[in-house]
Amino acid sequence: MDSWWNLGEWSGHRGSELALYNIICPFCGERGNFSVEHSAQKKKPNGHKALNFETLKCGSCASFVQVFWSATHDMHDFRVQPWPLKISKAPEHWPEGIGRYWLQAKRCLKDENWDASAVMARSALQLAMREQGASGRTLRDEIDDLAGKGILPNIMKEWAHEVRGLGNDSAHPSVDQAATDPRDARDIIQFLDFFLEYSYSLPKKINDYRARRSSDGT
Repeated sequence: MDSWWNLGEWSGHRGSELALYNIICPFCGERGNFSVEHSAQKKKPNGHKALNFETLKCGSCASFVQVFWSATHDMHDFRVQPWPLKISKAPEHWPEGIGRYWLQAKRCLKDENWDASAVMARSALQLAMREQGASGRTLRDEIDDLAGKGILPNIMKEWAHEVRGLGNDSAHPSVDQAATDPRDARDIIQFLDFFLEYSYSLPKKINDYRARRSSDGT
């Protein structure tokens, strides 16, 4: 997004009104329990697009958040400040099981449970491979299978094996095995983010683009 005027352009959430039920209080974690304390709007010069600025009050802990949002074509998107530091859910367009393991990997990382984060990352990766039709007796075989089919680029194949290896070390430890290096855990989770973005978020963005083009008749 190269301009805030593009916020909500064929991406985000359904509906032209702010989805309060999707907003999480960054202080107490309560979802959707807000009242609007102040609203302001700025319209684009020589256009119809509007940017909305709202101050919300949490009905649970009485803390305040600022929400910046905009809507176009029955879609809207928003940004919240401050944002929750705790990750509460995976993107809705990801398969449920994959999102569940990814979320656990993220939470383990935040809590500095490095071994557990590696295991959960490996589980998310293997489930993603299987969801995309990979064949093989082991995760190694499944990674190589998707790469051989052209579904997984070679550079991502190499990184996928790194996730597999680190996860294997943590899931099947030896007596004298050292703890997972925090830097390795962070790098592996970051790769998992890239992999899931490539596998699920990018195709969704392409489909959204095609839907917009089709709707516009172009």
